[in-house]
Amino acid sequence: MKAVWRYTIALAVTVLVVALMALLSGISRERRHLLTCSGLDIQVMDSARLNFIGKEDVRKCLDESYGTWSGQRLDSVNLRKIETILKDRSAILTSEAYTTSDGILHIRVTQREPVVRFQGPDGGFYSDENGFLFPLQAGYTSRVPIIDGAVPVHTGAGYKGPARTAAERRWVEGIIGLVRHIEKNKAWSDAIVQITVDSRGDIVMVPRTGKEKFIFGSPDDWQDKFARMERYYRYIAPSKEEGYYSTVNVKYRNQIICRK
Repeated sequence: MKAVWRYTIALAVTVLVVALMALLSGISRERRHLLTCSGLDIQVMDSARLNFIGKEDVRKCLDESYGTWSGQRLDSVNLRKIETILKDRSAILTSEAYTTSDGILHIRVTQREPVVRFQGPDGGFYSDENGFLFPLQAGYTSRVPIIDGAVPVHTGAGYKGPARTAAERRWVEGIIGLVRHIEKNKAWSDAIVQITVDSRGDIVMVPRTGKEKFIFGSPDDWQDKFARMERYYRYIAPSKEEGYYSTVNVKYRNQIICRK
């Protein structure tokens, strides 16, 4: 008999808790239905290092592309649309939008970080670590390595996304590896002041000192090519007077071709 009473009491408590939770949930939904969006909180991540996007840029984009958000019911704010609008901005990597019960629309954006800048026939554009290309941003220039000249990547004005062809994607990937190698090696980062692409499509590196230019060729096998450049400085350059060679070609495997 006692067991039956305990079971009955436990069942009654469970039913009461479930009913109470349903009531509170209903009240919460009803309250949210009545709440309107009354404020905006914007957070731009990595703003200490990157300044492509500011809070005012985000707000302007929201106002122009989403429309009226202030005064809209919280349960009617299209959060997914807001995130899509912001992510469509080339300098934004990720976006998150959510509302809270105090009537505030919260937006967090993460900026896309460039690793190299290209300046070619189609104008200037950046690439991030993953080979995503995006336009230069008005009002801010990132201090990253610049590749200029006959850059074999064709983007068009305002283009954003991966390079259009497989060959161009491989080239961009090689360039990213190359500039990362230079950045990690203090000797090379101090020595090389310009990287350009000549009319034949060869990458040419210009050192800070000396008159020779290094013909690097395509951005592949760059570890071996840098090793040959190092052998030039260690064994060949010391035997000649400064400025003796005008070009040092390391594009061919196992060869260092020096020309006066």
